[in-house]
Amino acid sequence: MNQERIGKFIQTLRREKNLTQEELAKKLGITDRAISKWENGRGLPDYSLIKPLCDALDISINELLNGERIKKEDYQEKFEENIFNTMVYSNKKINHTKFIFKIIIGLIIFLVLSLITMYIIDINRMKNQKPVLFSTWGYDYVPPVNLDSENIELAIKNYFIQEEDANKQHEDEKSFVAINTYLIVEEEKYMIVYALILIQKYYCENSKVMLGSSSLIPYKITLVKEGNNYVVADYQIPRDGSYNAKDMRYLFPNSVREDMNKAYSDGTIEKLELKIKEQVNLYFHK
Repeated sequence: MNQERIGKFIQTLRREKNLTQEELAKKLGITDRAISKWENGRGLPDYSLIKPLCDALDISINELLNGERIKKEDYQEKFEENIFNTMVYSNKKINHTKFIFKIIIGLIIFLVLSLITMYIIDINRMKNQKPVLFSTWGYDYVPPVNLDSENIELAIKNYFIQEEDANKQHEDEKSFVAINTYLIVEEEKYMIVYALILIQKYYCENSKVMLGSSSLIPYKITLVKEGNNYVVADYQIPRDGSYNAKDMRYLFPNSVREDMNKAYSDGTIEKLELKIKEQVNLYFHK
């Protein structure tokens, strides 16, 4: 069926009967927008309106579906043709409805799968003590703060400060420690820390803060956990001279050695020195 031709046919017949769209709509018990839609070829009358519409326009259903008046000798042929076209049109509408239905079902399935995927991702992140990404479930999850690395660094710093302060060269000498941690490896009973440690001693002379000694050494430090605290159990450093390269390979993983070699070019040393200066200023100028 040709919607545009049927629409123009309806419009022509309506005008022949001197009816407005509103008047024809009242006869059929519908709005004039429906009439306008038909006449513009954007739709066809509902099956329940076809007979009343044909009666109002004084045409047969066969002529309406044909979109023009039919001669008596062509009536049977056009009747069969219109039946076939109606079947085709109905089949297209059914297929279109099925297509829309499949799209809606597909979107629903996609939405459900997306929600399930987001939920699984958030559950896994919570299991690994990470914040949720989507908060789709009406709550936010924030993992407990892990202060292990801070506590480890504090334990190392206190250990070396105590060790250095035990060997004072000046009465008011004070040791300061700055640490750049490259890797922490958790073993069964121990924590192994690979770090570059700057240790400097300062003292006062004639109201001036003086640098007594300074050392920058790579350390492999072993710590044990006692309750909620970490305690330094042992440490190893590479020997000087010809043994240094060999000891570095023995003590430190390759990735750590590569990063340590960049310390003088990537700003690590400057950052450690700044940390020491902050500590010195706080201690001597408090």
